[in-house]
Amino acid sequence: MNRKILPSWPCRRIGLLAAAATGLAATALAAAPALAQSDTLYKLDTKCSVKGGAPQACVIEAVNEGSATLYRHIIGKTVETIRVTDSPVRMSVWVEGTKTWKNLDNAAARFSTNTICFNGRDLCAINPNYLNSVREDRPDTTAGRDLIKVQFGADGRINLTCYDDGCKGIGQ
Repeated sequence: MNRKILPSWPCRRIGLLAAAATGLAATALAAAPALAQSDTLYKLDTKCSVKGGAPQACVIEAVNEGSATLYRHIIGKTVETIRVTDSPVRMSVWVEGTKTWKNLDNAAARFSTNTICFNGRDLCAINPNYLNSVREDRPDTTAGRDLIKVQFGADGRINLTCYDDGCKGIGQ
């Protein structure tokens, strides 16, 4: 896997889910992902899966647009975009058919497999180095932890964050 990080990229942004769970996300944006001026933070050659399917090659672009961070998952000709905002922390997915942002129901990160999934297994990103920066940036929060889940309310705000065994039965 190839990880290209630009010098201006802040280390804390790599863990999209863990960032939300530990309060390290970006701020709000209302514009469509293709319309705003952007500042690419990094590009990551990795693997992604869609709807629980087999992992396939993809590129993740982390982009600052306005005051939000967009994570574009480019899988062949398909682009799935996750937006992270804060004040308050929210995560949403771009719905191409309606040209609108839809709040996520949940997200999860598993450190042992470096996997981050959104809305169950609707979209997952996999990379051997993906969450290492989060562990390094927040050793007190992540020490001894493997799984972090975040559940969002109807308004898109975090309703629940759980870790490891505390997540059993949540979001099922």
